[in-house]
Amino acid sequence: MSGEADPAAEPVEHARRIIASACRLVALTGAGISTEAGIPDFRGPSGIWTKDPAAERLSTLSHYLEEEQTRRRSWASRLGAPVWSARPTAGHAALVELERRGVLHTIVTQNTDGLHQLAGSSPERVVEIHGTSHLTICWSCGDRQPTLSVLERVRAGDTDPRCEKPRGDALCGGILKTATVSFGQSLDQDDLERARRAAARCDVLLAIGTTLEVQPVAGMVPIAKRSGARILILNRGPTPYDTMADVVVSGRIGEILPVLAA
Repeated sequence: MSGEADPAAEPVEHARRIIASACRLVALTGAGISTEAGIPDFRGPSGIWTKDPAAERLSTLSHYLEEEQTRRRSWASRLGAPVWSARPTAGHAALVELERRGVLHTIVTQNTDGLHQLAGSSPERVVEIHGTSHLTICWSCGDRQPTLSVLERVRAGDTDPRCEKPRGDALCGGILKTATVSFGQSLDQDDLERARRAAARCDVLLAIGTTLEVQPVAGMVPIAKRSGARILILNRGPTPYDTMADVVVSGRIGEILPVLAA
């Protein structure tokens, strides 16, 4: 019937008004903001581990460090990974706009793809709580180098690349691993504390494209709530914290987030 309100539009407008009144917004982003860039999630219907449960072994620290075959498979899988050609989405751009307007204070991302920085978000405002795919670390000496340079060696036939940093009269030879947080590996405590502090000091926490099932990062939601912040959740499916949210919006992030930021 003409003139009737669209029920689906009501939470979007409510969330938009909350963001418009925010002074210190913190965004918590998950895989959902990058799936629209062609980077698959892990546990979704088309996720990497859903399609190939054995691939989860590649993300387990003990298997990676102890099994040469696991490292070989891991490096081979990175050669054609979509992260190297992915471009930021309209959702990433919307967060850049919120920063430009002085609203967005911090982005805490569970993603390792670097798309927030590529979109134009200030690197100093982005907390990569699960690390980054773009850097590789030597497990022995801690040397860091761009992952793409290591992949050039893999492409040339070095299927289990080792650290080539000089140590005395020889090379280090340590195991190389991307600077991502694997199962069995601790989060960086400085990053975790920064995320918790951001949640405690914000007036709006906007969770985007995350199931909010991975702790301790998901704990940002109750921290923000206890501190008096309003909670907005934008995700395609339900989360354990929906009942705690002031507004829950379901739909495509690339379509909805620009409207919320407008």
